[in-house]
Amino acid sequence: MSISQLAKSIPASPTLALNDTARILKEKGEAVIHLGGGEPKSKAPIDAILAASAKLNSAEIKYTPTEGILPLRQAVVRYTEENYGHLTSPKNILISNGAKQSLSVLLLSIVDPQDEVIVLAPYWVSYPEMIKLAYGKPVIVTPEDGGLEPTMDDITQAVGSYTKAIIVNSPSNPSGAVYSKTLIAELVKYCEKKDIYLIMDDIYHKLVFEGDEWTSPYQFAKANEVKSKLIVVNGVSKAYAMTGFRIGWTIANTKIIEAMNNIQAQTTSCASALLQIAAVGALNGIQSGVESLRTTLQNNRDIMINELRTIDGVRVEKPGGTFYCFPDFSAYEKSAAKLSKLLLDKVRVVTVPGNEFGMDGHLRLSYCGSIKDIKDGVERIKWALDPKAPNEIFIGDRKMVRDWS
Repeated sequence: MSISQLAKSIPASPTLALNDTARILKEKGEAVIHLGGGEPKSKAPIDAILAASAKLNSAEIKYTPTEGILPLRQAVVRYTEENYGHLTSPKNILISNGAKQSLSVLLLSIVDPQDEVIVLAPYWVSYPEMIKLAYGKPVIVTPEDGGLEPTMDDITQAVGSYTKAIIVNSPSNPSGAVYSKTLIAELVKYCEKKDIYLIMDDIYHKLVFEGDEWTSPYQFAKANEVKSKLIVVNGVSKAYAMTGFRIGWTIANTKIIEAMNNIQAQTTSCASALLQIAAVGALNGIQSGVESLRTTLQNNRDIMINELRTIDGVRVEKPGGTFYCFPDFSAYEKSAAKLSKLLLDKVRVVTVPGNEFGMDGHLRLSYCGSIKDIKDGVERIKWALDPKAPNEIFIGDRKMVRDWS
């Protein structure tokens, strides 16, 4: 019995693997602190729950059209007009099982074998693997200045005759960087000129903190909706704390939506009717929960950044949004995978190594948990790294002794 070469080439998700490791350790009674997660701790909006409950009580849970129910696509139209300043149509929208499936089906719809898709580092771990699943080639662009936002020169140098698309995630997972208005404007204009798809992964766009501003790409687009190469992917997972509901959407020209519809119809048929109704409730309901989550995250970010800056040698840029920061620990250990393992083994802190995001020496740390976890987690990291720290520390009810240099 054998599996395909394609399957062999795709590694397991590192973030999901770390979640499993943390869960197993916790089940064993270990005092694990999880700073690797990307899931808000707040509850789903009450309007989403009430809408889903009413649908469930009807006992009419059937297939929906592959493109999604009309009330949800209409809610996305309104959401797009209010948040992006752009008027679209239900026919330009496809509902999928999370933004992750939206991206995957999109890439399958536009990428031919050997087509290149530009990915901006640091990048979300799944982008290169999704591109490979579509038989495309990921081309990684790393900022030449070592920062967290590329320049147009960085990007244009990577564009070639096989370039089919550029993926942009702002605010960024893993760095939390909010790309400048200038860069977004230049990307939109450049992709229109070069006839390249510009894929905007905007799943964190409502989680931007004071002092930073998210930029709608539509304000710079000149092509009409029929010919537009601008594609926007979004969903309810992050801003609405609805990760388990798995509802995302794509906004694109009708030819792309039709192609995506055909592929999705042959795989998952449609997203859950029940969860689509819940998403309608979230998008059309009271929005105060989004702002509450945003302000909580901003406070948590400030605490984490302040704690990290007490560790000599650690460099960290203050993130403008998301749940994450991406500090550089290379002064202590250039291999992020080795450092991440050390922190889990020795002080029971879960982090995600930066090499998974295209930048070694960094760790992705999440601040969407409790303030106590943030402070205790960074304190454990500091103890593990500082050779001047006391030789012993209590983690839970266990005394840990430094047995490494």
